Amino acid sequence: MTDQLTSPGPSPTEPPRPVPLRRSLPRVLAPFRHASYRRLGAALLLTSFGGGVWAVALVWEVIRIGGSATDLSVVSTAGAIGVLVPALLGGVVADRVPQKLILLVTTTVELAGMATVAALSFADLTQLWHLAVVAVTTGMAMAFYSPAYSAWLPALVPEEDLLAVNGFEGMVRPTIGQAAGPAVAGIVVGAASSSAALGVAAAAYLAGLLALALVPLTAVRRELPSEPAELGVGGAVSSALRDMREGFAYMVRTPWLLATLLFASVMVLVIMGPLEVLVPFLIKDDLGGDAGDHALVMAAFGIGGAVGSLVVGSLPMPRRYLTVMNLLWGLGCLPFLLVGFATAVWQVVVASLLIGATFAAPMVIWGTLLQRRVPPALLGRVASLDFFVSISLMPISMAVAGPVAELIGLKATFAIAAVVPGVVAILAVLLARLPADEIAHPLRD
Repeated sequence: MTDQLTSPGPSPTEPPRPVPLRRSLPRVLAPFRHASYRRLGAALLLTSFGGGVWAVALVWEVIRIGGSATDLSVVSTAGAIGVLVPALLGGVVADRVPQKLILLVTTTVELAGMATVAALSFADLTQLWHLAVVAVTTGMAMAFYSPAYSAWLPALVPEEDLLAVNGFEGMVRPTIGQAAGPAVAGIVVGAASSSAALGVAAAAYLAGLLALALVPLTAVRRELPSEPAELGVGGAVSSALRDMREGFAYMVRTPWLLATLLFASVMVLVIMGPLEVLVPFLIKDDLGGDAGDHALVMAAFGIGGAVGSLVVGSLPMPRRYLTVMNLLWGLGCLPFLLVGFATAVWQVVVASLLIGATFAAPMVIWGTLLQRRVPPALLGRVASLDFFVSISLMPISMAVAGPVAELIGLKATFAIAAVVPGVVAILAVLLARLPADEIAHPLRD
């Protein structure tokens, strides 16, 4: 599909014009001047809430049918595989197909999965393989959703509002998706059943789909090379592989992008396992805490993320945006030292709050950076590379965290998580000459 597609919405070359209301809104709310983003924002709120409800309801559905921790692991692994396998292909599609259509299809697929599981649950027909199949399917939908969403935003709001957009979305995901949604799911499961919670998740996704349908269709911001109308299977595969190579080649020849992704891969490898796997055991075995304390720690991480995102989204883009972003990520891991040497749960809570803020705040800069510096024709593929890097090493990190901690101890493992990202961040800034790059390519509002 080419850029010949027209629509009543804003064109990619002529972003929406501001209206006089601009000065009356806080910076982080400025994108809501645009009707298109108001609808997309509503869809994001509803689907984030539904996703949060779904995550908890799915766990309790496994428990309801008599499943074990191993069974839950099977379902979770199925979802991870579903996300990982088509991750790079998702970027190719996002650069070729109108992104709204991709989002409509993927949201519909997720809605169908949730509705199917809810119906099976109400009928008391759920089996573990049902949940695994739906987890794989919804995971694959997410792999196509994320790069399409990232590639679509610059066609809906002007450049000066992208930082605010990413700040708002960075606030929504932890507060709505990781706090409000799970909280409502817990209440519904306790008061009724996992079946009812699954129904709530499906209803939220249906409302989000309806809001998404109201966003104007925009053109694909790419001129495709002329290709035969009938490529055949072999031709389609070759075309997709060529597109993937183009995205990978752009990453390799772009120092700021390559350096940041390499640094991010190291950071994910050394921190995600300790955060997800070791913190619960630290709380239980070393600090005498319980599940409620662990929930408090994770809530602090989400609150920190929401605050960090809101603050960055409310401020102008930093002049030294590449340096600030990488150092915030790297040096922001230092509170893992406090986690490793904590003597009370409250210290872990404070550290989690700080880590959440310094993890989410640079994400606002990063999302805006991709949308403003990556050529529109490549944005979907670069976003998918970013998505792939973010998730590909998580399973490895979680798999090795336990054995490493048994070998060298919890304190040493958390010390590695605290120190290594900062060192690698400094190396990335210096070796890729990021200060010179950001001065040569300013991102002013």
